[in-house]
Formats: sequence, C-alpha cells, structure tokens
Amino acid sequence: MIRSRLEPQTGTAFELKAGETLRVIDVEGEQVADLTAFARADTTEWLSSGRSIDYANTIYLTKGHTLYSNRSRPMFTIVEDDVGRHDFLLTPCSRETFEIIYKNTDYHPSCFENLWRNLGEFGIAPDMIPTTLNIFMNVQVGKDGTLKILPPLSRAGDAILLRAEMDLVVGLTACSAEMSNNGSFKPIAYEIGEIDQLTPPSS
Repeated sequence: MIRSRLEPQTGTAFELKAGETLRVIDVEGEQVADLTAFARADTTEWLSSGRSIDYANTIYLTKGHTLYSNRSRPMFTIVEDDVGRHDFLLTPCSRETFEIIYKNTDYHPSCFENLWRNLGEFGIAPDMIPTTLNIFMNVQVGKDGTLKILPPLSRAGDAILLRAEMDLVVGLTACSAEMSNNGSFKPIAYEIGEIDQLTPPSS
C-alpha cells in the first residue's frame, strides 16, 4: 500500500490500475478533496458527473454507487464511505472563482490550477478537466434550486474508498476554496491499495 499526503491547497496526479483502490482521508476534518480521472488508454474519456448522477438518480453518491465516464463506462465503484455527503455539481475552484465569487483579484491557489499543472504531465490540457467529484463537500439544494455551501460533515480520520474499474490517470487536490472548507485549509491523505483479487473490476 502507498500512503501519501497533500499539504493544504496543493494537488497531485498519478496512475491507478484497474482493481486498485484509492482511499481519500480527511486528516483533520472539514476539508474537501477534488477528484477527477481519465482513462489511461484514451484521455478523451473522463469522469462524468452528468452520467454518474443520471444513472444513480441522486446527486449524493455514496457507498455502492458507480461513477461513470462520459462514455458511460464504469470508472470507479464507491466501496466504503464514512461521510455519505459529497458534491458532484460544482466545478473545481479557479482563479475566476475567486475573482467572481470572492471578489479577490490577487493570486489565490486553486484546485483547477493544481489539477492542470499535475495532469499536464500526462498530456491532459486544462480545457479537458471536467466537473470534479468534490469529496466531503457539503452542498445543500434549496426548494428553489439555490445552492448553499455548508461546512463538510467529515471529521478527522473520515475516509472514502473507491475501486478503479479501468486503468486511470487520477487528479486529486486538497481544496483551496474558503467556503468549501469552513474557512480554513487543511491536508488530505490518500492511500493506493493493491488489486483485490476477490472483487475484480467490471469489464
């Protein structure tokens, strides 16, 4: 097993083989991690929020749900989930996020930048990055459709475990947006587990 740590407001990218697991851990609590993925064999196939939400018939994806690609192929299965509340509606925070929403024109680290800088090593351009699975992000939808970002429900040590259903390139961040993380920035840990021979990935 490989265990690594993302310092606050940073990101990484790595390969994950079919059948391997990825555990994302909130080290201190109330910290979001943005996750995206691309098929290793063809990076024009990526993790799709729309397909995943369509097929699950819920915006709150959790244990037992499958995360699909834009070509409707399984990319991940959620095997375990301590929290049960994640967001798959909002895009990764970017420079424009802080200019438009926060009215901040100074430089600010962002998940979008942390993703494209790291995924660029795999030939993935910024415009290819889709809506991310915002792990531990707590977004409430009002009756009128208004979105409200609340503090994450995750506590120190809470985690989500995903199994790769195909060979992937994965991007992961420790989120940089103040509202998403209840006003502070904290680390994220992650573990890559070995292929589970008892539960092979779907073909």
